[in-house]
Amino acid sequence: MKRTTYAKYAAAALAGTTVLAACGTESVGSPAEDISTIADTSWVPRKVTVDGKDYALPTKGALKRAHIILKPGAADPEEGGGDSGGSVGCNSIGADVDIQGDTVKVSDLVRTLMGCPGAVGEYEEKFVSVFDNDLKADLDGRPGARTLTLTSPQDDTITLREEQPPALRGTRWSLGGNAYLTLTKNNTVTGSLGCNTFHGKATVRHGTIEFGRLATTRMMCSGPVMKTERELAGILSGKVSYQQEHDYLKITKAPGRSVTARVE
Repeated sequence: MKRTTYAKYAAAALAGTTVLAACGTESVGSPAEDISTIADTSWVPRKVTVDGKDYALPTKGALKRAHIILKPGAADPEEGGGDSGGSVGCNSIGADVDIQGDTVKVSDLVRTLMGCPGAVGEYEEKFVSVFDNDLKADLDGRPGARTLTLTSPQDDTITLREEQPPALRGTRWSLGGNAYLTLTKNNTVTGSLGCNTFHGKATVRHGTIEFGRLATTRMMCSGPVMKTERELAGILSGKVSYQQEHDYLKITKAPGRSVTARVE
């Protein structure tokens, strides 16, 4: 199975800006234009309706950040599952997606094989049974708070809510272990390299972050931790490029020197 944002960072720009209709909701009068905006946006599955019965996303046992991302295109023919997918609470899901007019064609769906108990497992089974289809898409609401309804040929539906990506600034980005960083609106950064904490200047502009000299504490830590700290400090220095996709932030110092952070 090919894994994307839910398994490793995939560098991509966020899309999904739409135009408000006069009444404040979207019209699907021009499907090819309107529905195409659902691509590369994170959607939170809220409800699956099968045979007239509603199944809500479980609040217990489900992943806190259940989401589905639709990325048109097919995977390598020799690999199962494409770049679209995510998770609805237990297993990771991958699939190929093709958006044609107001139809979302989902194929080659695969998922991992963890056992999913109770309501989480039932919800996932219902979701997959509807999602693996040629689905009619209906989009409603204002940009940033849209609702997407996908309807199968059997008239079963999946209702999803648009998820806004976390703000780059003000979010605590985990770098693994005890390491993290937080960028502020005042062009500063604070965080931890894993053992020692740091603070300094960090100016964000047009896909880059320029770090000033970081002031750090001087605690002595174990050898492996200190090695990791030196590597992180080397990346978080000078001008670096960054790419954000939903919960992930990739900071690149140079080819082969990067770190991927995730929202805590």
